[in-house]
Amino acid sequence: MKYLDDERDIRFNLLEWLDLDAVLKSEHFQDIDRDQLAMVLEEALKVARGSVSACNEEGDRVGAKFDHGKVTLPDGFAEAFNDLASGGWISATMNPEFGGMGLPESLGAGISECFMGANTALGLQTLLTRGAAHLIEAFGSDELKATYCEKMYSGEWAGTMCLTEAGAGSDLGALTTKAVPQGDGSYLVSGEKIFITSGDHELTPNIIHPVLARMPGAPAGPKGLSLFVVPKVRVNPDGSLGAPNDVTCAGIEHKLGIHGSPTCSLVFGANNGCQGFLLGQEGQGLAHMFQMMNAARWEVGVQGLGNASAAHQAALAYAKERLQGRGPNAAKGGGQSAIIDHPDIRRSLLLQSAYVQAMRALVTYTGWCMDMAHISEGAERDRWQGLVELFTPISKAWCSDWGFRVTEWALQVYGGYGYTMDYPAEQYLRDCKIASIYEGTNGIQALDLVGRKFRMQDGRPVKDLMKLAGDAAQSLAGDPVLGTSGLQLAEAVKAMGAVLTQLPAKENAGLLTMLNAVPMLDMLGHVVGGYLLLQQAQIAKAKAQALMAERGVDPSDKAAVQAHLAGSKEAAFYHNKVQAAIHFAHRGLPLVAANSVALLCGETAPMEAVF
Repeated sequence: MKYLDDERDIRFNLLEWLDLDAVLKSEHFQDIDRDQLAMVLEEALKVARGSVSACNEEGDRVGAKFDHGKVTLPDGFAEAFNDLASGGWISATMNPEFGGMGLPESLGAGISECFMGANTALGLQTLLTRGAAHLIEAFGSDELKATYCEKMYSGEWAGTMCLTEAGAGSDLGALTTKAVPQGDGSYLVSGEKIFITSGDHELTPNIIHPVLARMPGAPAGPKGLSLFVVPKVRVNPDGSLGAPNDVTCAGIEHKLGIHGSPTCSLVFGANNGCQGFLLGQEGQGLAHMFQMMNAARWEVGVQGLGNASAAHQAALAYAKERLQGRGPNAAKGGGQSAIIDHPDIRRSLLLQSAYVQAMRALVTYTGWCMDMAHISEGAERDRWQGLVELFTPISKAWCSDWGFRVTEWALQVYGGYGYTMDYPAEQYLRDCKIASIYEGTNGIQALDLVGRKFRMQDGRPVKDLMKLAGDAAQSLAGDPVLGTSGLQLAEAVKAMGAVLTQLPAKENAGLLTMLNAVPMLDMLGHVVGGYLLLQQAQIAKAKAQALMAERGVDPSDKAAVQAHLAGSKEAAFYHNKVQAAIHFAHRGLPLVAANSVALLCGETAPMEAVF
């Protein structure tokens, strides 16, 4: 299956839109320049287009297999993972002290999009290994860091995240896995975890599991949980591998998508011999684990983007080749038209592109905010970190929800062929659906947004965001190209502001907020998406105009403009960015006002219904 990326827009986000100079001038990134970032991105794309995407179809069709306690992965996965590991892609944005490249997270967004779009199953493997290693780096003792971090960042060993249990689901406070202290500083871990992505495989000789468990006498609920490092294979003092650590895979799930990723049930300590090591402070396990969970939530948003972008690019290529009927501009007496000439297909493709670009802008801007928080101190750091925390549940939920819808629209472009396995559309749709479910369902993300993120720092992050979006809308007043789109953004900001101020004042505000958390997140996602797309459109419009002036094209001569766009990929790119922003403003942003009407009427029928 050939992976079709959107390299040009990824480069635009990173190199033409974001204020990279603010990041690269800091001491953290002073040895990195724009040319190096562009080269790194190009190398990542080569790997994604190569071995990573080459085994994607095999991963879906054959899938991970479980037989007599052993998990095997499809052909090509070992080679592709080795390419990811040896190229340093697992730890591209991580600490150079432990073997990472130390690159900005804003670049990491583009790298992750490529790998997720090319092969989601392998992209998840790198995500979890990187996240587990960073947990150990952040909270582990010097000994734990020396033992595990470099080997995980390099891909010599892999990592997971072990939270969920059959009886607990999303209620992590109900976890029952136990960790009993031993006399040598280790703990005896026993229990079962389910839905563990890449919980077992043979890509690496060792897999390191961060496990939430409860010590004897620990209080009930989340405050009684501690975090432990549990290797699949014990590690000797000299760093070599020792005996198996009584971690057993009891089976893998049979799933709708991501078939190449083994989703495992793991049994710890079935033979009373599973050794674990405390990571961080006793009773702070859930707080520590949230570091990994929040990073993973952002990257799951990137997964939604990656699946959507790949599906859109595939549909776009198909639409240019598929002949069917006659378009409205077809010459008399001519043959069939490519379906891209039909208005409804064009509408669908531009809507797909608009949402993909909005998702890309959101996750890339969030990565840039992470970089700004990393290089800042004091109140300035708090400001950027506040935006990161605000954008995290939006990135995860909005990009996974709309990413799935884009894969559906892309499949529709294929007609009946989209429903077959002859084309990649149906796999992108199936692989994308899980993104709205795992790492905290999107309902949980919405409750986190309205219950925590709106209130943090006395509400400053969301107020700052609304002001930025409102100012952006005002700045477009009178713009001959983007003025009406600016009005749509202004209306969306006004509608969102009404919900934020009026809903809390209602008598049953608590119930209404919980009942409407999901649409509130969707509304804010659209506001952010529209705001960022119109920012980008202003840059694209200026560059498009400069190209026409440079080549002597009269903007009032429609034929000359069309010839210019047909003959220049750069001109067409900037032109289409403007059109995508306009389309999103007029088709996406009005959903905010519609939702506002529904929310502010105070309707509570779901709570009155008898099921």
